[in-house]
Amino acid sequence: MFKKLILAVVFSLASISWSSYSFAGACAGNGSTQSNPNGVDAGQYTQQYELDEFEQLAGCEMQFKENPNIASINASIQGNKALPPVGDRLPEEPLVVRPYDSIGSYGGTINFLSNATEAGTSDMLSTRHVNLLRFADDLTTIVPNVAKSFEWNDDFTTLTFTLRKGHKWSNGEPFTARDIEFWYEDLMMNPKIREKPYPYLLVGGEPMTVDVIDDVTARFNLPSPFPGLTATIAWSYNQFFMPAHFLEQFHPEIDSNADANAQALGFADGWDALAAYYGNSGWTDTPTPMLRNPDLVGGLEYAAYPSLEAYMTIEDTTEGRVYAANPYFHQVDTAGNQLPYIDYQNERYINENEIRLLKLVNGEVDYKSQSVQLESAPQLLDGADSGEYNLQINPGCGAALFSFNVTHPDMEKRKVYGDIRFRQAMSIALDRNEINDVAYYGMGVVEQFVGISPAPDFVSDEIKMHMTQYDPDGANALLDEVGLKDVDGDGFRELPNGSPFAMNIDYATQGIGGVEVELVARMWNDVGVKTNFKEVTPDEYRGSQSSNALDVHAWDKGQPLAIIAGNPETFKAPFGNYFNHTQGMLWAAYIDSNGSDGVEPPQWVYDLSDGIDKFQSYALGTAESNEWGEKITTMLTEQTLLIGTVKAPFPTYHRNALKNFTQFKTTSYEYYRTYPYLATQWWLDE
Repeated sequence: MFKKLILAVVFSLASISWSSYSFAGACAGNGSTQSNPNGVDAGQYTQQYELDEFEQLAGCEMQFKENPNIASINASIQGNKALPPVGDRLPEEPLVVRPYDSIGSYGGTINFLSNATEAGTSDMLSTRHVNLLRFADDLTTIVPNVAKSFEWNDDFTTLTFTLRKGHKWSNGEPFTARDIEFWYEDLMMNPKIREKPYPYLLVGGEPMTVDVIDDVTARFNLPSPFPGLTATIAWSYNQFFMPAHFLEQFHPEIDSNADANAQALGFADGWDALAAYYGNSGWTDTPTPMLRNPDLVGGLEYAAYPSLEAYMTIEDTTEGRVYAANPYFHQVDTAGNQLPYIDYQNERYINENEIRLLKLVNGEVDYKSQSVQLESAPQLLDGADSGEYNLQINPGCGAALFSFNVTHPDMEKRKVYGDIRFRQAMSIALDRNEINDVAYYGMGVVEQFVGISPAPDFVSDEIKMHMTQYDPDGANALLDEVGLKDVDGDGFRELPNGSPFAMNIDYATQGIGGVEVELVARMWNDVGVKTNFKEVTPDEYRGSQSSNALDVHAWDKGQPLAIIAGNPETFKAPFGNYFNHTQGMLWAAYIDSNGSDGVEPPQWVYDLSDGIDKFQSYALGTAESNEWGEKITTMLTEQTLLIGTVKAPFPTYHRNALKNFTQFKTTSYEYYRTYPYLATQWWLDE
């Protein structure tokens, strides 16, 4: 019964139909929704309009309205001054959002669960996140968000953004093109802020430049064609702007009084103040001064840097965070109501999986996706009626991967893990059909990891199934070839030099289910490779991964073609980032240091890096793009560096009282979870 129910959910994705009418109704009080257009035709983009576009289609002039609680909400944001009228807070050209089902009601607090600061927080972040662009809910079309419009030149070497006139930060200060230039040139490209740039902020390994044309026009100049940059911006958790008007005062290379400005507030110097407010990762869920420097908060003008997001941080502790609706947020609904509808967001940290599940079953949480594994679905489905919540089971982009530390500090292990025969043996030692049946109720698809998920048409079936056959005899033969023999007769193999050999799988349920880990460990034990496993926190896992201390890397991974077009990291050492599956940490160090640090990688690592640069220089769908896509996916897959098992669906949980919550097309980190579905139009019916 459970399987039938799940399958029904998986394959019954909602479709949106549009109706056209010759007469458009009034704007105010007659808001158009996707389920009931009320005579207003769709605009250029699904689910959203520019203001002039909507007014033309609706045949009226929009009147803006505000949350009746906005004055008290604003008072909770440290440093914010009394508010002007809503029409003066919105941009001259606000983004008009057409809600899914209903014009919402203001008020309430939405409750979230995360594992810890920067761990399992993408659920929360995706509900308030903004960038210049975003993916629409078809997961294909890139649409404006913070930017009003964008334009490429003919050869994809310049990308120009036009911003919204009158757009303001959460403190009421103007948002301008300088904020984009400041973010890229003075933060992300500054080694004193970030030691090295993210791969997706470079083009073929080279930096871009940003020109400020005027207050509302910024231009990215690229050293070579890179059409995937728009996909990077639409996907990235790294916002392509920062509040220069506030952060410049602490930047020693911009303001000669930066150190004095910072010291007057209690910071050590300007760099210390920048670290307290901004950090260095670009991840917008890094701790604020409220957590980093709580003793200083009372003397600060702002407890967190001004934001363009839907919500502002007003509380940040080791227990969780609270956010208040941004009174200057740039979106309105089709009835002229400033978004978001919900007053506050409350995020609590619970690292224990069983406690999180209990809170979900009890209906104490309004929305949860990250860290909810399919193995928990039966328990959650059983409690859905009494807990008054809904559980979607949706296809995922990523899948659980395993890999071996090819730059392990133990030289004997490094030799073994670096031997492709060992990696092949450990892949074919896995009975993926059993993993699918036991861990995923038979709902998954056996597939090798090919670097892009779902696998595009240019990836052959042969490559998708590379080294996925269950062949323990073949695995044993390969392990013998590597020199792993059971010398002492205890049933487990020793290293080629005769010393004991045991692998440890540290895993976090944020990234992989415990049932699959247990099955994999048993199967590797069955071919004589002693494998232990234990659950750790996400922070512990990431710390060990970053310090090159893991034996086995185990985490969900997989990005769709549209995102790979802009983000090369899956195909460049260390083949990921801090927040997901990485491998070959010392290979990456060698490349980054031009050979002065780390371990020299094999030639195929360089070839793969060059290949992804070539792939990204062409527009998706062209013959050249497909040719290079086939080359890089084949190259990565044949190395058996990142071992895939089963591509399975994932649950998405939401309480019934949460309205305008649509059917997700995918439950994934890769599309930023709720971001394509505009959580700013969610509201609470209670």
